[in-house]
Amino acid sequence: MLDKVHSWLAVHRLPSTVYRVALVSLVLCGCGVPKASFTHLNTTYEAPALVEFENTSTGAEAYEWDFGDGNMSDTISPIHQYKNSGNYLVTLKAEKGEQSTVYQEYVAIRAPQDCTIKLETEFGDMTLVLFDDTPEHRDNFLKLISQQYYDEVLFHRVIPGFMIQGGDPDSRGASQSKRIGTGGPGYTVPAEFSPQRVHVRGALAAARDNNPEKASSGSQFYIVHGNNCTDERLDKIEQERGFRYTPEQRAMYLKMGGTPQLDREYTVFGMLIDGFDVLDKIAVTQTKNDRPTKNISMKIREVY
Repeated sequence: MLDKVHSWLAVHRLPSTVYRVALVSLVLCGCGVPKASFTHLNTTYEAPALVEFENTSTGAEAYEWDFGDGNMSDTISPIHQYKNSGNYLVTLKAEKGEQSTVYQEYVAIRAPQDCTIKLETEFGDMTLVLFDDTPEHRDNFLKLISQQYYDEVLFHRVIPGFMIQGGDPDSRGASQSKRIGTGGPGYTVPAEFSPQRVHVRGALAAARDNNPEKASSGSQFYIVHGNNCTDERLDKIEQERGFRYTPEQRAMYLKMGGTPQLDREYTVFGMLIDGFDVLDKIAVTQTKNDRPTKNISMKIREVY
């Protein structure tokens, strides 16, 4: 290309100043497109995480960052805080004049060990821990929480001595005449049955429909209220299901009660650690066809 320009300029015998300007203009035009790129300092992060981005772009005059969590920045090399776990697609747009290029990369923020959540209701708050040995359920639940998916969603099914259930997005603001309890995000979560996790009082578990894989609803969950358990009842379940409770699990059932008939049928992915009085208040509220006659809504937040 430069050889052709040299030949053309020589033929037309342009002044040396014009010659130099022409060459500079050619070079600038060839390098005029900016190139967007960035790196971040660590490979693994645990929420809440501060991620320091290093802008390695070239030839740009301005930058636009999209951190994948709804936040933006025009800082050259920003430091961004991710409050929740998840996989975030980070987008950097490098601009020069009317020209721009885009670079994208996922940043993975893992949930902290023994991650806890706070479920807020008009009766008070319940604090629950999410189990690390059910990571797909934990991460899906945290993703929905980060999206405020559960804000103003109702407890739509309440059975004292059994459980309280919610998580249907169609229940938000639903009138008493509206049929609810079948809504969700449009996907399921594969079953994660851990021999360590049983349906004692306060267990957090995923609801599901009747499917052979026992895959969980993408959003609906329940908290076990439970009733008294006896050794005879646990013995019968062991015989029918072909598994054995540990001495510790038996002791918990005998002390706390629960719903052992649901073990290995529904995924338990968390446990209530504070707010059992709130669980009791919701469980004994007045219902009609298992739905509270007065709407009980929730909000859920991740706690560190």
